[in-house]
Amino acid sequence: MNLRARIGILATVAVVAAGLAYGFMPRAVPVDVAEVRRAPLVVTVEEEGKTRVRERYLVSAPVAGFQRRIDLKAGDAVAAGEIVAAIDPARSAALDPRSRAQAEAQAHAASAALALAEDNARAATAAAQLARQERERAESLRRSGFVSEQAQDSARTAETRAQAAAAAAQQAVRVARFDLDTARAALASAAQLQAHGVAHRVEVRAPLAARVLKVLHESEGAVAAAQPLLEIGDPASLEVEVEVLSTHAVKIMPGSKVVLDRWGGAEAVAGRVRVVEPSGFTKVSALGVEEQRVRVIVDFTSPHAAWARLGDGYRVEARFVLWEGQDVLQVPTSALFRQGEGWAVFVIDGGRAHRKPVGIGQRAGLATQVLSGLAAGEKLVAHPDESVRDGVRVKAR
Repeated sequence: MNLRARIGILATVAVVAAGLAYGFMPRAVPVDVAEVRRAPLVVTVEEEGKTRVRERYLVSAPVAGFQRRIDLKAGDAVAAGEIVAAIDPARSAALDPRSRAQAEAQAHAASAALALAEDNARAATAAAQLARQERERAESLRRSGFVSEQAQDSARTAETRAQAAAAAAQQAVRVARFDLDTARAALASAAQLQAHGVAHRVEVRAPLAARVLKVLHESEGAVAAAQPLLEIGDPASLEVEVEVLSTHAVKIMPGSKVVLDRWGGAEAVAGRVRVVEPSGFTKVSALGVEEQRVRVIVDFTSPHAAWARLGDGYRVEARFVLWEGQDVLQVPTSALFRQGEGWAVFVIDGGRAHRKPVGIGQRAGLATQVLSGLAAGEKLVAHPDESVRDGVRVKAR
């Protein structure tokens, strides 16, 4: 074989060997690269809430009767003491002869009971006076040594018992007098209906100057005692009610900052936590999971002009600020992975990934505070997977 053939064979073998070596050579793993940096960091809890009027007044019917039609509409202003509803007594019951006879009998019975109570009170008063005299006499004889100390104590006890009986008798007189007044009032109302066809009308007045939020019983008709008629309040005195998970509520303190956004306005509105209610409740989520939630009440701190378009029962998104820092060393949360009981990252140095344990602090979703193990400017593997190991060659994706 001549020299030229040998050189060709050797060249072919060298090319094949180089190809095999290149083929089996470890390739650099393409990775996403992140940087350790210093920047502001805010840890928040976000939940949906709704606005509500802070001081809401539910105006109810003070008595059962026939309500006149309410002309007020939602949004109307009412002055303090203004008549918002009028209620007439139930005419059929008041004009019923049987009811009138019963009212007269109850009035006579109440009058007799009052006379009996007054007689009992006079008797009890006389008994108390006698007991006082007996006690004074026993004390005088005790000083002279004619009666024992036990007799003196018995006289004092008898006086105390007699005074209590007299006081109870006086209270019974007051109760009987009130019963008589009640019976006479019912009889007088029935008599007035019988004579004139119209009884005393009960006027329901607004407790303060406010606006009508909702009319609950607009049309005229029979109403029961304590039946709600309308709601009034000041729409300018709004607060936000937010239902948060109990695991988040323990981290929220009164006075914490709140950012209210996605309410329809152009800019977010600032607020502050006023109350974290001490008791929670169970609520079923949209996925059918039972959750323990706690109501948190938030006050607006931004000027009223910034949220003037909000009304009662409007939806808002509340972000509770749990922790914030202005110059915080941080890394993307996706760069962290578990190493035993702690955390670690892959630091890129010289084109290779090196596992490095780190100490972390506050976590804010996409970013996490670094307390130890890293310095600003270091490069990290942003999303380490199974292909990234300690010492493996990497390249930016």
